[in-house]
Amino acid sequence: MILELKIKNFLSFKEEAIFSFEATRDKSFEDYQVVEVAPNTRILRLTLVYGANASGKSNLIKAFELLQHFWLNKPESRDELTGVCPFLLDRETPQKPSEFSLIFYVEGTRYLYSLALTEKKVISEKLFVYPGTQPALIFDRKLNDEGLSEIVFSPKRIKVSQAARDEITIKCLANMSVLAAYNQVNVAIPEVEKVVRWIKSQHKSLPVGVADDTESLIAADKAAKDFMLNFLQLADYNITAINTGQANEPTARSAKTEFEHRVVNSEGNEEFYKLMKEHQSEGTLRTLGLAEAIRKTAEANAFLAIDEIEALLHPRLVELVIEYFFKQKGQSQLLLTTHYDGLLEEDDLLRKDSIWFTNKKENGSTELYSLADFKGVNRISSLQKAYRHGRFGAVPNI
Repeated sequence: MILELKIKNFLSFKEEAIFSFEATRDKSFEDYQVVEVAPNTRILRLTLVYGANASGKSNLIKAFELLQHFWLNKPESRDELTGVCPFLLDRETPQKPSEFSLIFYVEGTRYLYSLALTEKKVISEKLFVYPGTQPALIFDRKLNDEGLSEIVFSPKRIKVSQAARDEITIKCLANMSVLAAYNQVNVAIPEVEKVVRWIKSQHKSLPVGVADDTESLIAADKAAKDFMLNFLQLADYNITAINTGQANEPTARSAKTEFEHRVVNSEGNEEFYKLMKEHQSEGTLRTLGLAEAIRKTAEANAFLAIDEIEALLHPRLVELVIEYFFKQKGQSQLLLTTHYDGLLEEDDLLRKDSIWFTNKKENGSTELYSLADFKGVNRISSLQKAYRHGRFGAVPNI
């Protein structure tokens, strides 16, 4: 599970910003919204980010996506860009590296990963493990005077041959991660292997609508199909069945999906009609995509970020998505951004420490902070009204 992410000089994050899933002492909804991953460490399963347009909500998600891509990406050449973009509304920051620091837990063990990189190369990359209260180094990667990467594995924790160390170093181009280089070498380092497995299994992407792989899954996995159909029925769609088969064209690879709709005719009798995917509303397809994403995330105890959760959905369906996620108990995590401030009134659904804000400062940079940072929040009768009136910032100054 992810505990904390620090971001500096990345997109709209000029100064260091800290985003945390750590739960406060609040005991609300403890049994299904908080996971105690280690003694005295309690992590939230869901966080919700509010903010005006262009305030940095999406950039927070892009920071997670950048790390997810960079960790295991194998560049085709050393000239390929890393994908990072510094804060550009300043004369100095474009020449400085972007910085990230992630604290996460794998099977109850705490890890710290830090990264500093430019558009073309990695400046610094480190991985630590916490065998106790203090961190222990796993590897430290830096640039030498010749502009080449030097990787030092801790001799106290890592037992690996010099030949394997050299091979990882050779494969580690200046624009790629040590983890990606390690993934290309026929060697097993338990401390690194554990983190690589976590990266591969714990980060999920959100399908947009019904992707081909989702349709194939409907055709091949009855349990997955039943899950998605049940979700659509909970959402009050009149869909009673989903059937997927291969396309008729010999050269087509994608599946063809039919949705069976139940209607009541003018005589009060039920009738059923099958319509192709192309005839479904965008909201229907997004709901199906959300159902599949949540299923995958819950099954893998993974992390999923969804930008503007309310897009194409009725507000009540947004609440349903959150409620349904919480019912899938475990260590899965959701990061949602939204403009739907009606959720702030759902005090029987959300914890106050799960609500965050992004605010655009005068210099164009993003300020990131939690509702839990404000004093007297429990005495506010309507968080929605307080937010709309600018009590917490993070609203357009119109």
